Amino acid sequence: MPMMRLVAKCLCLASIVLLGLAPAGAQTRTFVFTAIPDQDETRLVERFTKVADYLQAKLGVPVRYLPVKSYPAAVTAFANDQVQLAWFGGFTGVQARRAVPGSEAIAQGAEDVAFKSYLIANAKAGLTPSRDLPQTIAGKTFTFGARASTSGRLMPEFFLRQAFGGKGPDEVFARVGFSGDHSRTIQLVQSGAFELGVLDYSVWETEVKVGKVDPARVSVIWESPTYPDYNWSVRGDVDAAFGPGFKERLRAALLAIENPTILASFARSKFIPAANSDYTPVEEVAKAIGLFN
Repeated sequence: MPMMRLVAKCLCLASIVLLGLAPAGAQTRTFVFTAIPDQDETRLVERFTKVADYLQAKLGVPVRYLPVKSYPAAVTAFANDQVQLAWFGGFTGVQARRAVPGSEAIAQGAEDVAFKSYLIANAKAGLTPSRDLPQTIAGKTFTFGARASTSGRLMPEFFLRQAFGGKGPDEVFARVGFSGDHSRTIQLVQSGAFELGVLDYSVWETEVKVGKVDPARVSVIWESPTYPDYNWSVRGDVDAAFGPGFKERLRAALLAIENPTILASFARSKFIPAANSDYTPVEEVAKAIGLFN
């Protein structure tokens, strides 16, 4: 029996030594983040892989980007703690933070304070640019982006209802669709599948720069009033999961992004502080058009 006890103690000590020799990161939880799929998936993976590498170097923990297939999937992943951070639009950010008490919008692009949407038209629709939302769009075919998109659905629908005496899109247009993302909206309008579409102005300008827009076939005919939009939102329990002060280190890391390649991929000049209250106007619009109680 003494010999057995001695063997057991030796095995226990050996286990402790082996654990001590294990790489420090082997038992560290991976920090996972996602983003709404508002553009071409390949472009998003390229952008957010760079962000993951940057955050991993800054935070000292493994960081991974988790692609999702839809806007609601991004919100669900955040609510279920599959991800702890997300690059949301204004509306999806509000949805996610409502689902996870204590969650915060901690950063936004400098351009997100006063964001806007573009209404684009196929050349064959015979429409010309206008300062006000043109009444001549009535009766045309029209596509939004994703159903939960701030710039591709929520705010444009609000402005449409204002311009047409409270009428909903189905009452204004001959046919209404949802493309799923801003890049797809451009493709559908440029091809003539829809006469009109509405989208994030920064995606339009990016697609123009890379030559994916044919100005002879599609053009901007109206730009919306401005509103708050995209943001980085973090779960309220992130300090409990990753240690005291982690949220503030994360905030500082996001605000310190200076890599021109990363910033260009977001079509942002820099990231600035954000707060939940910045998105109250978005929440109020969602309530006004019946997307929130």
